[in-house]
Amino acid sequence: MIGKRLKEARKMCGMTQERLGVMIGIEEATARQRISQYELGTHTPKFSLACQMAELLGMPECYFYVKDDEFAKKVLDLYREELKHRT
Repeated sequence: MIGKRLKEARKMCGMTQERLGVMIGIEEATARQRISQYELGTHTPKFSLACQMAELLGMPECYFYVKDDEFAKKVLDLYREELKHRT
């Protein structure tokens, strides 16, 4: 997982590290620290946890794993366009 993408997604949603951590089931006392470690790349969450974060943040899972910034933007645009067509 690329922590930069997680941080971008979280900030786009206006969510704090602590809130995201608590929402995915991390104890409140350590939630901010754990999410910070994921964002900094100190630790990598399991894929199932990354999927859970993606769902909460309204992102496709693959967005967190794209290295190229321009390609990541295209993935996100495509995902959002697909969501529009589903509703």
